[in-house]
Amino acid sequence: MFIKQLYTGCLSEAAYYIESGNEAAIIDPLRDIEAYLQLASERKTSIKYIFETHFHADFVSGHLDLSNATGAPIVYGPDTETNFPIHKATDGEIFKLGDITIEVLHTPGHTLESSCYLVKDENNKAHAIFTGDTLFVGDVGRPDLSSGNLTKEELAGMMYNSLHTKIMPLADDVIVYPAHGPGSSCGKNLGPNTYSTIADEKEGNYALQSISKEEFIKSVTDGLLAPPSYFPINAKINKEGYDSLDEVLNQALIPLNIDDFKQLMKKDDVILLDTRNEIIFSQGFVPSSIGIGLEGRFAEWAGSLLPFDKPLVLITEIGKEKETIVRLARVGFDKIKGYLDGGFESWKNSGSDIDMIIDVEADELAMDLPFDEHLVVIDVRRETEFADGHIQDAINIPLSEMNDPASMANIEEHQNIYLHCGGGYRSVIAASLLKRQGIHNLRNVSGGWNSIKEQKNIEIVKEKSVLN
Repeated sequence: MFIKQLYTGCLSEAAYYIESGNEAAIIDPLRDIEAYLQLASERKTSIKYIFETHFHADFVSGHLDLSNATGAPIVYGPDTETNFPIHKATDGEIFKLGDITIEVLHTPGHTLESSCYLVKDENNKAHAIFTGDTLFVGDVGRPDLSSGNLTKEELAGMMYNSLHTKIMPLADDVIVYPAHGPGSSCGKNLGPNTYSTIADEKEGNYALQSISKEEFIKSVTDGLLAPPSYFPINAKINKEGYDSLDEVLNQALIPLNIDDFKQLMKKDDVILLDTRNEIIFSQGFVPSSIGIGLEGRFAEWAGSLLPFDKPLVLITEIGKEKETIVRLARVGFDKIKGYLDGGFESWKNSGSDIDMIIDVEADELAMDLPFDEHLVVIDVRRETEFADGHIQDAINIPLSEMNDPASMANIEEHQNIYLHCGGGYRSVIAASLLKRQGIHNLRNVSGGWNSIKEQKNIEIVKEKSVLN
């Protein structure tokens, strides 16, 4: 038996390759399927099954393209309804893979169709369980995303039953392979590792401690932040189907010369997306473009901040065009109309107007704070980050809310705006969004909160009511 975790850091997503004999199975594949096909080819195996733990909300699965490429059936657990052919497994159904078996454990709670897959070795001993979004390292899946008319409390109650009847009775040495690791928005606070054991989770996971069902429900539903806005869109795509990635690439990998690029810019609904590094972007960019760098949690922020129903035109580092398109497709973007041939340099060399973001160091902010009556600090970190320490009188507008007119209503043109996040990535995105809205009197604090908190003459406060 051979198991390989294929982890994608920017989405905190884990897909899995399982092999026995000359047969393989893939669990929770991403939309770009080449890694799975290549691995099967290198190991001279054929992909026999594609297992899905549930309808993913944070990425578009590769189940359709992988099934078309291999002929393998797509397997979901009970209570699954789709617009494409699947094998709807029954609870306890067993699939043979070489010399091992894979048992379906229906574990509703995160969603109604959520299921785990228990792998037993050649001796019929439970070896590993692939828990999807039911059980994470140190956490459990959030019960408030997508399950009809049920409340999050009702779903949390289902999850309690699933955990206590299907997962916790397993042997302590069974390996736990979840669908996500740290940073994922599919749970509240996932641990730092991407796999664990039943014993370690029983000992360290707050949700598996000896608490009553009522206490469990309260524990897993309290403190849930709003999920990224694109989650319902991706869940719907995964349920209803989508165009193949090859079709998306054929329509999107179109180099645009300056004239064609400018013609597209004139259209009111076109979004210009610049995916270069945030530091490079700040030094010069096409006016009105939104800067979301590939180095960070690119796909997640693109899904949270960009419209899915409007065409995108890309400005990328030369050679990063295809990577950008694939990573956008992972979260459901398929209306990409091409990219600026030659990147930003071709725009600059054409003599066209450029915009830029003024960066300042944290010590400059410290000097300006006491004397500039129009200075306003906007902190774009999450509410919990802000509560754990922020500049006195700073305004908290999380980046995820920067497109909300209500959040931006109190920003005025005469204000001298200083933006910051944790390290600088999110605040550059925020600055590009503000500039696109016509707000240009702003500065980005280099190094963000990491640099600000080291300044001795900046007053820092905490919001204890939020932290408790």
